[in-house]
Amino acid sequence: APRGKEEDMTVPVERETQIRLGFDEEALIRSVAEAALLAEHFPFAAEVDVLLTDNEAIREINREERGIDTPTDVLSFPAVEYPAPGDFSGLDNDPTLFHPETGELLLGDMVISLEKVIAQASEYGHSERRELAFLTAHSMYHLMGYDHEDEEGRAVMEAKQEAVLQGLGIIRE
Repeated sequence: APRGKEEDMTVPVERETQIRLGFDEEALIRSVAEAALLAEHFPFAAEVDVLLTDNEAIREINREERGIDTPTDVLSFPAVEYPAPGDFSGLDNDPTLFHPETGELLLGDMVISLEKVIAQASEYGHSERRELAFLTAHSMYHLMGYDHEDEEGRAVMEAKQEAVLQGLGIIRE
């Protein structure tokens, strides 16, 4: 089936904060997530679960999950182990990776601090929309097996994230 239609992706967004950015955060997250999957030629319909929260809550999750007791901007919890970053071969041999009812591949979870989005947008001198889009793209690449443990990995991720944002017309305003 050809990819890239709205119904090929489910992005449930849960909110644990009163913070609002003044635009449709959910629509932006969904469009960036879809664009990242398309850019990587992701061969399945997919689900990504997103939690929008604040610094205190993301700090707690960071401490519990990673042993790092500080707030961060985004946390990614991939549900899939890939043979290599962006290598989706063989995933369809493992039925446990797919939602039993929708048939979507469960990519994992993304947690974003809207408090950090606001602070970092201000710090970097760009819009909150750009910052949220950047963090979403960054997390999507983690959920597709990429990391930035070394310089090469970091450069690859940065180029891919930037290409996704450029493609959506989300530039450093």
